[in-house]
Amino acid sequence: MRQTGRLPVSSTDTVISIDAMGGDLGPAVVVEGMAKSAAINPDLRFIVHGDSAELEKHIAKRGITDRCDIRHTDDVVTMHEKPSHVMRHGKNTSMWSAIDAVRAGDATVCVSCGNTGALMAVSMIRLRKVAGVNRPAIACLWPSRNPSGFNVMLDVGADIRADQDDLLQYALMGLSYARNGFGLARPRIGLLNVGTEEHKGRAELKVAHEMIEAAAKYNDFEYVGFIEGGDIPSDRVDVIVTDGFTGNVALKTAEGTANLISGRMRESFQHSVFSRFAALLAYPALQRLKKRIDPRQANGGVFLGLNGTVVKSHGSADATGVSAAIKLAVQLAQSGFGEKLAARVASITEAGQSSEPALKTPDAAKGKSNT
Repeated sequence: MRQTGRLPVSSTDTVISIDAMGGDLGPAVVVEGMAKSAAINPDLRFIVHGDSAELEKHIAKRGITDRCDIRHTDDVVTMHEKPSHVMRHGKNTSMWSAIDAVRAGDATVCVSCGNTGALMAVSMIRLRKVAGVNRPAIACLWPSRNPSGFNVMLDVGADIRADQDDLLQYALMGLSYARNGFGLARPRIGLLNVGTEEHKGRAELKVAHEMIEAAAKYNDFEYVGFIEGGDIPSDRVDVIVTDGFTGNVALKTAEGTANLISGRMRESFQHSVFSRFAALLAYPALQRLKKRIDPRQANGGVFLGLNGTVVKSHGSADATGVSAAIKLAVQLAQSGFGEKLAARVASITEAGQSSEPALKTPDAAKGKSNT
């Protein structure tokens, strides 16, 4: 047994650090999500950060007191605070404390529903970037036609800029995520562009296209080339690589479109007596569709390129969404994702990406197939 604060932890347990105060719906919903996850995973333990008096009440209500170590903090990072302000004045916030638990090795992954910009800024300060990473990325799960039900897309907002070297790093980090998150031995990677023709796109995209294609040979993935927006939810690709500006716009557009379609369907089925009757007949099929495309099941953006794993849950996530983010955190923790991603990025640096696009020698590639 090893001790994490007041929480006894065995060698088989997975410990997740939870920022319980940062979400739009408050700590009660976060704790409910923790309880949902704890109910299906007996080896799961939590370090919970925030107002101890409030957290003790919610945790006791959900019956998971023996699974939690509460670490009191006086302050909370609000959704409207600037990252620069949090970096200067946020040391006594639940967000800062949650990340520090990962830095200290008390937990493997941090989960937060808080301010994205502040979370990335604090994560970079406390965890630092992996050697060789220029810009960390945020990877999200995108509902798709693939057997897993999802594709991986990055970057979706960590940094609006990305040159060819950044895009290559995103491809390699996305490769590691797909292998460890979905168990894909040979993921398919595509580079998002305005068309699939090789002559289209900005200069850095054309160079990145050549670099990623060269990297595929010795990193054991399939590069499908340029893809378009319509390919994002398809079964043509497993990992979509793009810059943070484009990725974030695509993500927010998809969320808005999904809400529009959901609202229009609801209005249509309530239009008349006959449409209500049709809705009743279609209810089983609609429930299957709802579950299939439920954004809560894809909740959790992963910060890639840091010396520690951070999962960003949607700020307005309910208990089901929080539980999905924790499930993702557990999968990454149990796969040794952080170490494998660092090894994958190190392979770029060792090969000297600026002078040799192949990135890895065949001999080095043999020992990295599981990263």
